[in-house]
Amino acid sequence: MTTELIEQLQDGVLTLTLNRPERLNALTPSMTDALLAALRRAAIDAQVRAVLLTGAGRGFCAGGDVQAMAASEGAEATLEARTHQLREHMECARLLHEMSKPTLAVVRGACAGAGLSLALACDLLVAGSTLKMTSAFAKVGLSGDFGSTYFLTQLLGPRARAFALLSPVLQADEALQMGLVTQVVPDEALDDEGQRLARQLAAGPTITLGHIKANLNVAEQGATLAQALDHEAIRHIRCAMTEDHLEAARAFMDKRTPVFHNR
Repeated sequence: MTTELIEQLQDGVLTLTLNRPERLNALTPSMTDALLAALRRAAIDAQVRAVLLTGAGRGFCAGGDVQAMAASEGAEATLEARTHQLREHMECARLLHEMSKPTLAVVRGACAGAGLSLALACDLLVAGSTLKMTSAFAKVGLSGDFGSTYFLTQLLGPRARAFALLSPVLQADEALQMGLVTQVVPDEALDDEGQRLARQLAAGPTITLGHIKANLNVAEQGATLAQALDHEAIRHIRCAMTEDHLEAARAFMDKRTPVFHNR
C-alpha cells in the first residue's frame, strides 16, 4: 500500500485521491502503480458503481514529476523497458475511459501533462474556479502520454494542434468554453458537487450506463453508421432484459423514483 493514493468507497462511489499535495500530486511510478491497481479492481468490483478521481490540496495533478526527470531517474533502463513500463501505466487512462462504469474527474488548480490526460479520460470533468489547464508536454521536451493526443483530438478537433504545440494555460471558463470540462463551480463547492454527481451516477442503472459508454466509444473510434446500429441494437436489447429496465418502466408508470440494483 502507498499513501500516495487514497481510496474510499461509499454509497457505490469509489473516490481515488492523488495524494502528493506538496508536489501538486505529480505522478510517481509507485503512485501510478497504485492507481492502475485500484482501477483494475474497480472495473470488476460489483460494489463500485462510479469512480471519482481527484487530487489532494490545491491542485489536481501537475503531470509527471519534473524533479525526477531532471535527475534522470530511471534513465539507465533500456528503451524497451521504459516503454513497457510507460505503456502499462497508461492503462490508467484506458480504464477510466472504457470501464463499464461512469468515471468523474473533480479538478482544481493545476491540471497539466499526464494529469490533464487522466482528467480528460473520465466521462465527466467538473472543475473548480481555480483550474489552470495546460498540455505542458512541449514545455518539458516531451510529446505526450496517457492518451493526450487521442482525447485532445476527440474534444478539440483541429484546435488540438494549437493547444498541444503552444501549450497555453486555460482558466476554468476558457476550458469550459472549449468543451474540455463539463461544468465549473466555485472551489469551495467543488468537492460537494463532485460527490453529488458521482452519487447520482452510482445510483443509476449501472449495466445500462456501461452499455451507453460502450456505444459512445464505438462511435468515437470511427464506426460506420451500420456498425454503430449493430452495436446499439444488441446493447439496447441486453438492457431491455435487465431487472433495472423493468424497475424503471414500473417506476415511470407509478410516478416514483426507480431504485436500481445493477441486475
